[in-house]
Amino acid sequence: MLKLMNTVAAMAFSMLAMTSFSAHAQLADKKALTLDAAKKMVAASEAEAMKNKWNVVIAVVDDGGHLIYLQRMDGTQTGSIDVAIGKAKTAMAFKRPTKVFDDLAKTRPSIMSLGEVTLLEGGVPVKAGDQVIGAIGVSGVTSQQDAQIAEAGLAVLEAE
Repeated sequence: MLKLMNTVAAMAFSMLAMTSFSAHAQLADKKALTLDAAKKMVAASEAEAMKNKWNVVIAVVDDGGHLIYLQRMDGTQTGSIDVAIGKAKTAMAFKRPTKVFDDLAKTRPSIMSLGEVTLLEGGVPVKAGDQVIGAIGVSGVTSQQDAQIAEAGLAVLEAE
């Protein structure tokens, strides 16, 4: 009887070990947007804004849509703070530029029923390969100008 119990225990342990190895094999490598990278993006975005004499708010969020870094340039209206964050969160949540939603809102007003989505151009996802690891959102000038500034922030990461 003791031998049977040892055999059953050994089989149970083997099955548990195989399950553990199987679960471990399913884990993926995940890239993360760092504070240093966010600061570089914001610096490049700010340079683009300053070159054009535009005052804006620049927000960077991580892959969960949580704010990593925010910068409000002198003279920028405070209303742009929430808009920039909203653009970044929307770009992250849907893994696409907010221009997609800005365009859709013009032809398909029902898109506005999505809830907490900022339907204005100026938010773009940040990618590492095929992974979306965060997003940048800009607000303060026209939507097209906001997008231009956000793209300048992305370009600094792509250059590395």
